[in-house]
Amino acid sequence: MPLIELKIELASPVEKIYEILNDYLTLPRWNIVVTECTQLEPKKYFLKTNVGDVTNIEIENIPLEKMTSLQEGSPMQKIGYIFEEKGDSTIVTLWAEFELEDQRNIMEMAGDLFLKSLKVYVNYLNDGGNPKEYKKSFSKIKKA
Repeated sequence: MPLIELKIELASPVEKIYEILNDYLTLPRWNIVVTECTQLEPKKYFLKTNVGDVTNIEIENIPLEKMTSLQEGSPMQKIGYIFEEKGDSTIVTLWAEFELEDQRNIMEMAGDLFLKSLKVYVNYLNDGGNPKEYKKSFSKIKKA
């Protein structure tokens, strides 16, 4: 199965990054493609996105180290994050498995948008922003 792997350095400690990514219900607040998130049962979430509906099932969660989920209804069949502490910042590796090799460019673009969404949100919080007042902006995310 084809695999993508993208990395980004975020100016925030690993605890903060993990806290954001581990709170699935806040995905619609900052993730540019997620518009709604409902918890179906422990570790299982229904996501409405601007590219369709996805069921996310968390299969691995090692706090501050890594997270892995299966995704039903998404071309990204398995997705995960690996956290690496680097002083006061964190390197996040996003990886995803997908079905068809010819989807690679689209999957890389989607992964890049996800990481940039996270970066813009983290920077907003670092600047003292109130999470409940955050407004997603495609133009800011695109430039990140």
